[in-house]
Amino acid sequence: MHERERRLVNTQRIEAIPAWLARPRGNATARLLARSDWLLRRKSDGRFLAALAGDVVHSLDPSTLRPGNGVADALEALAGASGGDVALDEDAPPYASLGIPGDYATLHALSTVDEPAELALAGFDRYRRPLWLLAPAARAWLRMRDAARADGIVLDAISGYRGHAYQLGIFERKLRRGQSIAQILTVNAAPGYSEHHSGRALDIGTPGEPPAEESFEGTPAFAWLARRAWEFGFVMSYPRDNPHGITYEPWHFCWHPAPGR
Repeated sequence: MHERERRLVNTQRIEAIPAWLARPRGNATARLLARSDWLLRRKSDGRFLAALAGDVVHSLDPSTLRPGNGVADALEALAGASGGDVALDEDAPPYASLGIPGDYATLHALSTVDEPAELALAGFDRYRRPLWLLAPAARAWLRMRDAARADGIVLDAISGYRGHAYQLGIFERKLRRGQSIAQILTVNAAPGYSEHHSGRALDIGTPGEPPAEESFEGTPAFAWLARRAWEFGFVMSYPRDNPHGITYEPWHFCWHPAPGR
């Protein structure tokens, strides 16, 4: 049996995930994925469009065959013809429909963040979802998690990579629940500006502690991170009174390459 793929291949509209990691929707899809290498998923809504078995493309959705849907770009990326990282679509930025102020980036000292063209599987998060990170960040996270465990501390990942479209979905869900854009922007960066887009950011928790709550600060896990996260290249991004106007997040850490690398 050939070695299982452990990469996510990313394009503007489509991401290709290893078929063995997919959660099939129905028995027919499950049987197809068992024989396939990759699954093409539309990023805007998470819909499965096609499964790839070698050079054969099996359509899972009628829109697979429509021109301009991004499937051709994904196939080129899988063939090694990727055009590089996925930049924010300046013609149709994901935040355009949200009513975010035009001076948002300047006021919050934030820059747009590209999505990596490829990410590595870094295990699974608390919810048994695949955890995707930039390859060196994935290696650093696994080393840090193991070092913490050796000290009797259990760290678990709450979330890692999130694309531009995923971040837009977070805003849309919160707006439907009645939150205002101003409220959301205190806890979430606008789509296109989140560190999670980079594949270097990680929300960290510990068993028994609710996810993404300030109470994490009082746990032995946070005390360990405060002492040792820097050894693995991870830095807490949003301390109290940070210049980005984002609420204190003791759970959010971002990996930074060592100087000179």
